[in-house]
Amino acid sequence: MDFDLDAYLARIGYTGERTATAATLGALQRTHIYAIPFENLDPVRGVVPSLDLDDLTAKLVHGTTRGGYCYEHNTLYAAALRALGFQVTVLAGRVLVGAKPGDQRPRTHMLLLAETPDDPHRYLTDVGFGSEGALLDPMPLAPADVRDQPRHHRLSITPADSPLEQWVLRAFLDGQWRDQYSFTVEPFYAPDFGVINYYIASSPRSPFSSRVYACRTYPDRQLKLDARAFTVTQNDGTSVTRDLADDAEVRQVLADEFGIVAPPQA
Repeated sequence: MDFDLDAYLARIGYTGERTATAATLGALQRTHIYAIPFENLDPVRGVVPSLDLDDLTAKLVHGTTRGGYCYEHNTLYAAALRALGFQVTVLAGRVLVGAKPGDQRPRTHMLLLAETPDDPHRYLTDVGFGSEGALLDPMPLAPADVRDQPRHHRLSITPADSPLEQWVLRAFLDGQWRDQYSFTVEPFYAPDFGVINYYIASSPRSPFSSRVYACRTYPDRQLKLDARAFTVTQNDGTSVTRDLADDAEVRQVLADEFGIVAPPQA
């Protein structure tokens, strides 16, 4: 399909320059994250989300009451970046949040590298990581600390049994550096994520098929719903969690706080 860039930019509320620059990339990442929530309601109700661009545009651009998870967000975002003139490489990462030392996790997270015509840097950019440690701003692919207010991130190269460099994204949370995900710069393609998406959406071993999970980031706070635990975290790091009483209250919180209208059986 011909990607409807105008509709996408209107959906996320972006009104800036339409040039392939680092400044544009940063503005797009922030506005997308603030505009479209992260959620897994389709897998929870037994539906494998479509990654077809027509379907994603219908759900996330022309629809305004749903979100999606990483494959949906970053597939849509990659199409927008390419329409603006960025060169985009799609990567697959291993989520390390909650991993124990020695754990070997599969590559299940979609993330992007973006390049601009007149900039020597490659930028890690990602609008689909539904976690407190998610990037708000793109990061140059270089070992360094980068502050993306109100968060602080670090990219490091770590030893790996591979001919490719292994990168790790870390976030400074609760007073310490915590691993978020690792990746190499080997390109992955739509058929790869077709398989990964099907497994994550349908396997009983997947965390996204068994319980409702939603995340919404605003300029001053982040909201998280994990099953019936609803957490509001302010930019200063303070947070409050309350347990929701039943499925009806879950639906109400999704609608009122996240802007998500839950489909039937979710």
